[in-house]
Amino acid sequence: MKKKQALAIAVFALFAIGQAWSQRKSADYYEMYAGEVTTLNYLISGSENEHIMFANVIDNLIEYDRYGVVQPGLAESWTTSPDGLVWTFKLRKNLRWYTWQGKEYGDVTAQDWVDAAKYILTKANASRIVEPLSSVVKNADAYYEGKLSDFAQVGVRALDKGTLEYTLEKPVPYFLSMLSYVTYLPVSGKFLAEAGAAFGRDQTRILYNGAYIMTEFEPQVTRVLTKNKKYWDQKNVHIGRLIYRYNKEYATLAPELFLRGQTSYAAIPSTILDTWMKDPAKKAQIHPARTSSYTYFYGFNFKPTFAAEYEPDNWKVAVNNKNFRKAVFHAFDRKAAMLTAEPYAPSRRLQSTVTPRGFVSAGGLDYVATGSLLAIANGDSFDKAKALQYKAAAMAELAGKATFPVKVMMPYNSSGSEWTNRVQVVEQQLEALLGKDFIDVIPVSFPPTGFLNATRRSGNYAMQELNWGPDYADPQTYTDPFVSGANYIFIDSSPVYAKGDGSTAYDELVRAAMAETGDLKKRYELFAKAEAFLIEEAMIIPYAMGGGGFEASKLEPFTCPYAPFGMSNLKFKGQIVLDKALDTEAYERLEAQWKKEREAALKKAR
Repeated sequence: MKKKQALAIAVFALFAIGQAWSQRKSADYYEMYAGEVTTLNYLISGSENEHIMFANVIDNLIEYDRYGVVQPGLAESWTTSPDGLVWTFKLRKNLRWYTWQGKEYGDVTAQDWVDAAKYILTKANASRIVEPLSSVVKNADAYYEGKLSDFAQVGVRALDKGTLEYTLEKPVPYFLSMLSYVTYLPVSGKFLAEAGAAFGRDQTRILYNGAYIMTEFEPQVTRVLTKNKKYWDQKNVHIGRLIYRYNKEYATLAPELFLRGQTSYAAIPSTILDTWMKDPAKKAQIHPARTSSYTYFYGFNFKPTFAAEYEPDNWKVAVNNKNFRKAVFHAFDRKAAMLTAEPYAPSRRLQSTVTPRGFVSAGGLDYVATGSLLAIANGDSFDKAKALQYKAAAMAELAGKATFPVKVMMPYNSSGSEWTNRVQVVEQQLEALLGKDFIDVIPVSFPPTGFLNATRRSGNYAMQELNWGPDYADPQTYTDPFVSGANYIFIDSSPVYAKGDGSTAYDELVRAAMAETGDLKKRYELFAKAEAFLIEEAMIIPYAMGGGGFEASKLEPFTCPYAPFGMSNLKFKGQIVLDKALDTEAYERLEAQWKKEREAALKKAR
C-alpha cells in the first residue's frame, strides 16, 4: 500500500511539474543584428546566420532534448533494418504546412522529404548543403553528378503518406544525428513548383511547420517570428515573438542597448569587459557564454582571386611552399589572438586541432586523443625558433621564384570590435616575429552582409580566420571544408597536393576513413590520421572552439534543445525570457546542475 501511495505521489509530482513547465510565461525576445540573411531558401543555404531562422520555423524528423538525448520530432517512431542500411520513419498524424499568414496550406507528408532531397541533389540549384545527403544516401552522389537520371533509384522514398524510407550506401552509425541538420528539412513539392525561382525570396515564399512563423521580413529593417499557434508541440514553445531589428553598429552598441532594455541579448566584447566587471550593477547582469563545437582556424588559400594590388600570383608561389606555410604556422600565437576575445580565460577556448575536444569518443577515448592527433592536441604549435628556421628555409627555396615580402591579404568582418582588434594583433605579431622582409600582412575590411560570399567562398583572401560547425556526430563532418570541391582553402587547386584526377592526397585519407563503418575505434584513428596530415602540412592553423566570452542575456540557459552539431542549439523551443539577466554565480550553479542531470540522462539513454 505504501509503495502504491509513493508511486501515486511521484506521478502526481511529475504531472504537476509538466503542467508548470507547459504553462510558463515568457516575455517576447528582442535582438538586433548587423548581417542580413541573403536567402530564406533553406534547401541551398549553408550559412548559420540563415540557419537560425530555419531552425525555428521548420521541424525535421527528430530533435534533441535539453540534455542532448534524441527525441521524436515530426517522426513519432523509426526502425532500422538488421544490416543498418534501411531506415523507416513513421510521421505524426495531422501535421500541416502553414503560410506566412498562418493559414493552413496542406498536409506534411513523406513525399516532402523526397521532394527536398531531389531539389538539393539537382546540381543546377547550386545547393551548398549537398554533402550530408550525397555522402550517405544510396545513389545520391551518382544522381548529383549526373551519372544517374532516374531519381526513383535514389535511396529516399515515400512508402505512403505517413511513411518515409531512407536507404544508405553503407551502414552509417551516426545517421540519426544527421537528421538534425538543414539538409534533412522537408519541403512541399507543390508549393516549391508554385514558387519556382522565387522560392525563399522572402517570408511569403516559404511554408512553415515549426514552432514559429516569420510574419514580418523587411531586409535591413526587421524580422519577426511569431509563435505558430497550431504547432504540434506548442505547449513547449513559451516565447510569443522573436523580434529582430537591423542595426549595422549592433556589435558595438549591443551592450548599451541591453542596458536600455532594447534588446534581450548582448555579447560583451573584450574591449569593455573590464569596465563591466568593475561596475557592480553591470557585473550582476553578465555571465560566461557557453562554448560550442564550432571550430575556428586560419586557412591558407591555394586559389587566390584577390585584386592585383595584393599580388595573387606571388601568393600562389609562396603558399605552395611548405616551409613558407610552416613559418607562419609556428609564428602564430593563438593565445595573443584569443586575448582579444577572452582576456580573463583565453585557454578556455584554445585548441590545436580542428575537431574540438569532447565532440565524440569511442571506447571512452576522446577523438582528439586518438592516434596521430594525441601529440598535436596536447601541444602548442607556437614556436619562435621553429618559425625562424622555416623562414630561412623558405626564403632560400623561393629565391628567384617569389618576391619578398609576400603580401598576405587578410579579410575581416567589420561589424564587431573583437575581429577588428584581432586582425591587427595577428598582423603585428606575425610581422614582428617573422620580419617585414618576409611577409606584409594586409588586413582588409568587409561589411557583414554577404561577407562570406565576398571573401572565403570566392577565394578572395590569402590568409583568413575561418570557421565550421559540425552537422552530425562523427569526425567526418569536420573534413567537409577541406575536401575537393569545397570553398574553403581549395587544396585541389594546389599543384603540390592535387593528383590530377580532381582529388588530393587529403581526399585519399578521408575516403579511407569513410570506408570504415564497422569498427568505430579504427574509423576514428583513420580520421585522426587525415586531420593530422592537414595540420602537419600547415594548410591550416587550428585556433579555437566557438562560443565563450561573456554575455548579457535574459534567456533562460540550459533549456533549449542541445546537441553539439546540426541546428539544435539554434532553437528557441523550451526557453523563456526572464525578467532580468543572470549573474555568473547563478549561471554556474545552473550549469553544474545541468551537467549532472545530462550525465544521468545520457547514461539512461545508452
